[in-house]
Amino acid sequence: MSQSYPEMVDDLNKAIAALRGGAPGPMKAFGGLAREALAPGQLDVKTKELIAIAIAIATRCDGCVGFHVKAAIRAGASREEVLETVSMAIYMGAGPSMIYAAETLRAFDEFAATASPPAA
Repeated sequence: MSQSYPEMVDDLNKAIAALRGGAPGPMKAFGGLAREALAPGQLDVKTKELIAIAIAIATRCDGCVGFHVKAAIRAGASREEVLETVSMAIYMGAGPSMIYAAETLRAFDEFAATASPPAA
């Protein structure tokens, strides 16, 4: 990445502003969804932002990493809390792959057991 995260977030904010002007209805709805999802409830905003960081890592969204790290810091997250969050994201990135690999093998075995032999 050639751009710093603060620069990236600034650039994305400009692009998002243009998107708001071009698609105001969907962007207003998305903003409402974001406000509701981030509203403090059983989980505080900091915890929700840490979750968003983990999801940003899992989905490999650079801009999302930037936005949610900035918001997590604003919500009081420490570097140590972010390190624990990214550790879980690393762990879960490997775990789901293992589960999907096992499921893929199971699917193969189930289909192979009912398949007709290839024609000679």
